[in-house]
This record gives sequence, C-alpha cells and structure tokens, in this order.
Amino acid sequence: MAETDTVTHVDDTDPADADTEPPRGARGRRTALIACAVAVVAAVAVVGALGLGGGAEEGPSAPPRAGSVVPVTRATLTERTDVDGQLGFGTEIPLPVKATGTVTWLPQQGATEERGDTLLRVDDRPVVLLYGSMPMYRDLGLVAAESTTTTETPATETGSEPAAESAAPSPSATTGTGTGTGTGSSAPAPLTGMDVLQFETNLAALGYTGFTVDEKFTDKTAQAVKRWQKSLGLAETGTVGVGDVIYSAGKVRIGQPGARLGAAVGENTLTYTGTARKVVVNASASDAAWAVRGTVVGITLPDGKSVPGEVASVGRQASAPEGGSTDGESGAGAATLPVTITIADQRSLGRLESGPVTVEYVGREVKDVLSVPVAALVALAEGGHGLETEDGRFVAVKTGLFADGNVEVSGAGVGEGMKVRIPE
Repeated sequence: MAETDTVTHVDDTDPADADTEPPRGARGRRTALIACAVAVVAAVAVVGALGLGGGAEEGPSAPPRAGSVVPVTRATLTERTDVDGQLGFGTEIPLPVKATGTVTWLPQQGATEERGDTLLRVDDRPVVLLYGSMPMYRDLGLVAAESTTTTETPATETGSEPAAESAAPSPSATTGTGTGTGTGSSAPAPLTGMDVLQFETNLAALGYTGFTVDEKFTDKTAQAVKRWQKSLGLAETGTVGVGDVIYSAGKVRIGQPGARLGAAVGENTLTYTGTARKVVVNASASDAAWAVRGTVVGITLPDGKSVPGEVASVGRQASAPEGGSTDGESGAGAATLPVTITIADQRSLGRLESGPVTVEYVGREVKDVLSVPVAALVALAEGGHGLETEDGRFVAVKTGLFADGNVEVSGAGVGEGMKVRIPE
C-alpha cells in the first residue's frame, strides 16, 4: 500500500518576527470590534432595566400603570351632611285637665292610654280620654228651654203697680216678642254643635249606641251616656261635665307628672306625648334650608342600623344660642331650630325608646353632569385644576360639586368616555 503524503503548511515567517507589532490596520479593526461589543452589552442592560426586553430569562419589570386609567362618566352627584339628633317620643305637653279638686290617682309614667281609658282621678272621679281636635269647653246634656223672665213695667205717673205676669203666655210671648211677660217652654231642647258630634262619635266607638250620631244631644244620647256613666261607677245623670273628659288626636303616652297625689289640680298636673317614636334635631338656624316638611332623611341608630325618616315639622322660633352668642354661625354658640322627624316603620326601631342618633340629609344635588374620581385631579402650573389624558396631555377643567369621592368637572376639552389617568 502506498504511503499517503501528508501536506503540511509551512509558515515561512521568520520566528524572530513573531513578537513583532501587528500591522496598524488590523489593530484598529480589533479595537472597533471591542467597542461595539461594549455598546451592545450596555444597550441590553438598559433595555433590561426598563423592562422592555423579552424572553423567559428576563428579570422583574416595573409595575404597569394600566389600572390607573379611568373614564369620564356622566352621573348624578349628591352631597350628604350628617347632624346629631335625639330619638324619643317628643316634647312632653301638659294635658288640659279642667276638672277641679284634689288629685286622687295618677297613671304610671310611660303608660300608653287610648280612647275610653282613665287618665287620672280628681276627687275620685275618673277623667276619661276621648279622641278629637276640639277641646271640651262646656257641659253636654239635655237643655231645658224653660227660662222664665219677669220684665217689670215702669210705674205710671199715678203710681200704679206693675202688671202681673200672665199665667199663660200668649203666642207672641212664646216667641220672645212680648213685652212685660215671661218667656219659656217646659219641653227640653236638644243641645247642638260640633262638640256634640265629636262626643257622640266617641260614645258610639266605645259601644254605647242607640242614638243618631249627629250634632244634636237628644234624649237617646242621654240614655247612652247613663249606660257609659254606670260602667265608670259614676252617678247616672246623662250629662257630661266639662272636666269629665279630655280630647287628644289619638293614643297618648303618659309623661312626667307635675303634681303629687293629694295636690290640687293645676295646669301641669299631667303631661303626655304621642306614642310614636321620633327624632328631634336642633338644626343650625343659619343652615336649616334642608329642613322642609316632607324631606326624606336617613337615620343611623346607636347600633349602626339605618332607617328612613321624614321631616314632619320645623320650629319657627330659634332657641337662644349657648353663651349668649348671636353670630348666627353653625356649631357651638349658634342659634338653633327644632326639627321633628317622624319614622313610619316603628318596628324597625325594635325596643329602643331613646338615645342619640345621626341624621343624614341631602344638602345639594346635581344631575347629569360629567364626573371623575377626586384623585384624578392635578394642580396645573398656571393655576387651577386639570386632568391628565391617557396619552400624557393635560386638560384644564372647572370643578363643581364634590360628593362621595367624585367631583363634577367641565371644560372645552372634557367629554364623556374620555380616559384620564390617576396620578401615582
């Protein structure tokens, strides 16, 4: 087998020249390559630091800002204000007791009394509660029309005696047109009036009937009164005294008594309130525009539960400010007006009868306006407020109502649906 020749490259360069400096052109190229490599590494490092690069091996990037962009929306903004109030049964009012004598029995404070119940006893006679708006101002019963009157005839110049009263009145005397004669009739005439109608309505509601409920107190009415008086342990006279009953609009809750047993009856012998719980707010007289009858408010109870209420009445006389201040400013030292708020759903209050509450009312409301979160507002260098758009531009805006974390905005460069950024 023939040997294979090995071709060997022979470098005929003189070994003595191996340590000699390479040509200048080659050295320049090598320096340029090194510089380019350094630049590429630096660029990659910058891209990595900014989070702009890709790849599975890339490190953590800066948090994105996508969640801080919100749209301009059209909405209704409502400004709500809280004031302190007091839950209770309202102001205690003296009962108009017209009976005279000594107080011999009083009900328990806090008791609820209704039609037909005894409110108190005077000289051991019951004073009964009835329903109505007209106060008791006279006795009710059968009235005898007989009213004999003697009219003296002046003596004559001759000194004659006055003419004797006729035994039988003439027709003219019966009508009250006679002269020098008695007038009257032995037959009782019915008492009439709206107070009679009010009383008869109550008498019938208590179950004592047999008469016509109208404005006439007839003999049949008197018979029903006698049956009622018998049930109360009273003498059956058929006549109701002015101090026998007290009228109210409905059930009453007995308040603090103003007299003790054995004392004489007075104006403040017994007080009462309504049976429905309500809230009273002492509103600042200078900031009570919200307190209008019929206004709906929210009431937060001591346990945190919220119930609706409605303004029922507003006092017309402001209370004297504490410390004698007359500055009219809100807060301590300001004059106040009592505002009474009713609660339709009494069951929502549970067994709570009194305590401090918070009343929330609408102070101001704007409808169908452009709004953004308050956090989206930025202060502009030239003054005022603006919004930063999604692409980084700034648009000047005019602010309106602030409510519930949002603000009303307007301006030529603002439109519904426009995306704005919340500064981080």
